[in-house]
Amino acid sequence: MKSSTICQEWLDSLPLTEGYLKNEQSIGREFLLEKGMPSKKDEAWRLSNFNKLNSFLSLPTVIDSKDIKSVFPEKDKNRERIIINPNKNPILNINLPNGIEELNNKEIEENLGKIIKTTNIKNDISVCLNQASSKEILALKIKRNHNHSLEIVIPSIEEKSISSRIFFLIEEGAKLDLLQIFLGKNNSAQNHLIEIKLESQAELTHGFISLGEENESSSICTLAVDQSEKSKYSLHSIHHGWDYARFEPRIIQSEGEASTIIKGLQVTKSKEQIATHSLIRFEGPNGKLDQLQKAVASEYSHCIFNGSIEVPQKAQKTEAAQLSRNLLLSKRARIDTKPELEIVADDVRCTHGATVSQLQDEELFYLLSRGIDKQCANSLLLQGYYDEVISHFPKSAGKWNFIEKLIQDIKK
Repeated sequence: MKSSTICQEWLDSLPLTEGYLKNEQSIGREFLLEKGMPSKKDEAWRLSNFNKLNSFLSLPTVIDSKDIKSVFPEKDKNRERIIINPNKNPILNINLPNGIEELNNKEIEENLGKIIKTTNIKNDISVCLNQASSKEILALKIKRNHNHSLEIVIPSIEEKSISSRIFFLIEEGAKLDLLQIFLGKNNSAQNHLIEIKLESQAELTHGFISLGEENESSSICTLAVDQSEKSKYSLHSIHHGWDYARFEPRIIQSEGEASTIIKGLQVTKSKEQIATHSLIRFEGPNGKLDQLQKAVASEYSHCIFNGSIEVPQKAQKTEAAQLSRNLLLSKRARIDTKPELEIVADDVRCTHGATVSQLQDEELFYLLSRGIDKQCANSLLLQGYYDEVISHFPKSAGKWNFIEKLIQDIKK
């Protein structure tokens, strides 16, 4: 079946939306009807497995509350938890902690979609898929007096496709420790759009754990962040276990003198494909970026990284470093990595690089010579490789057992 036909059938299956997202739904649907789904002619999508992408669109989107049957680890006492239900207002029956408020109608209307336009992804297919299908929005304002951590859990539903729309406004001088958990199930699909606005001197520490299941679980997620002057944003992400996943972080330092840290890890096995397409753009002077993207591919799987950094003339004194480090654990696995720098400013310090290697024989031999069996030795080396990313997650993230899953699945 042609992708255009699949797209049309998917759009026809979507329920109509009311409220804030009604106009957004119209925008997304009109664009998808006009352009259709991507093809290998689209540079940003040419490496995608289109059979897996079409499977993403084949699942129904009509969901009953009784479909949600997930069981979660006990909530950390110092971290408020919100569980996303695609059919309901996510904060119904939840007492938000001091310093976190729901945006009012006017604030939602003023902010919704602005960051998408700022990051130049208004007509991005991933965004339009979400606009066309999201029924509810979680829109929160983090105030300066906030002193709690926040955890957002988004479960999947077997045999169904769900979408979520999230907006955060981090007010001037406010700080937030945010942990997001995305959980896939057999034959399920997720589609997320997250917009974050950091005002002047705001700080956000963002943990992002995305765990799928091998049997046809899929995820497409766009993360759009707008950083104001002297704001700080750090993103630490893990993607693992998805049959098909595409993650698109788009971060704009809109006024200069901001700091961004990105540490990402994606691990694939079997015939999985996981891709990260990042964009960081500096719109003012004295911006800083430290980006590290890691990937581990085994068996017949495929990892993709495309990282773009844009430094226009007005972004003088920018300091940006981007590194893609990758491990191939099988001769049949594949890794495509493409770090890119587009620099117009002449007074900058920018570097980028990419490596693809295997586990070092010398390190493996050292462990084997000390009586450690080969399987444990490989696990220890992988844990050391992962640690540069996972060590930045809060201790409370450990209850989701993501480290064990990373190691166990590679050992199989």
